[in-house]
Amino acid sequence: MTEIVPKSPPEDSLPDGFDPFEHLQKIYIPQHNILVSRYFSDLGEDWKPNIATARSSLRVACTMQDSDNQLMMNLRHHLLFDLLGYGRKNLAIYYGSIENIEPPVEGHPKIVFYFSQDSASVPATQDYKADAEYSVRLMDLENTSTNLHSKLVEIATEIKTQFVDAKQGIILTKGNLAVGYKDPKHGFSIGRRVLSSTEADAIDIYRRMCNVIDVPFDEEKITVSNPKKPSTVGAVTQTQVIMGKTRKKRAYRRVVNVRFRYAYALIPGEPQPVFLIDTTSRYTPLVKI
Repeated sequence: MTEIVPKSPPEDSLPDGFDPFEHLQKIYIPQHNILVSRYFSDLGEDWKPNIATARSSLRVACTMQDSDNQLMMNLRHHLLFDLLGYGRKNLAIYYGSIENIEPPVEGHPKIVFYFSQDSASVPATQDYKADAEYSVRLMDLENTSTNLHSKLVEIATEIKTQFVDAKQGIILTKGNLAVGYKDPKHGFSIGRRVLSSTEADAIDIYRRMCNVIDVPFDEEKITVSNPKKPSTVGAVTQTQVIMGKTRKKRAYRRVVNVRFRYAYALIPGEPQPVFLIDTTSRYTPLVKI
């Protein structure tokens, strides 16, 4: 008698009895609890669940459990991200009138390149992601130029070529070396600088930016500032008291890898930024990766 062997499900299909909610919990809960651990890192790595103090009680309330139902998961998420404010971390908050902001220089659009540290590389002792932002103005275009949209598509396509590799952004190693590039004629005004671990890495970023907007790069316009103070190495342990609260001092130009995430255009008179390229899938860019 021939034995009947049940067929294994194809590798590209879901297994029998697949439970979407259970699968979501297995993926979501560990990721959420990593953020909880980072937010409450001041309680120490050896912290055990307890409600002896107000802060420890908050951590217990925020920590998701495998037995949680959807309502409990939503409440824990809401407590951490909304009430305690974790969702506002790393956001640039503007204080002041949004109607009295000085418009960008002479109506020329500005292209902004944003980099940030990979989440997996952020130590538990570090309470923020390292990031970087660089920009250049389009001196041959005005906000009223009739070909502005088509030019932005061209620029977005070139950004994809220069800053994206295998659908991931290129990596820049930040450091304490400040490399400036001044070329006002082509949109690089005074004050622009790239913090990097080597001069060559910073020059590479400037070359790519010049290629994106199709202007020549001139290495003679590079200036390098090499401070005596070394980069911060390891965890920051020094603290300072600000308005009665103990805060960690900021790391000084830490050596850390940051990855290109997205680029957008700021256009005078246009209230919203125009995203050109986005590797995070958060925004709708002109050109997909």
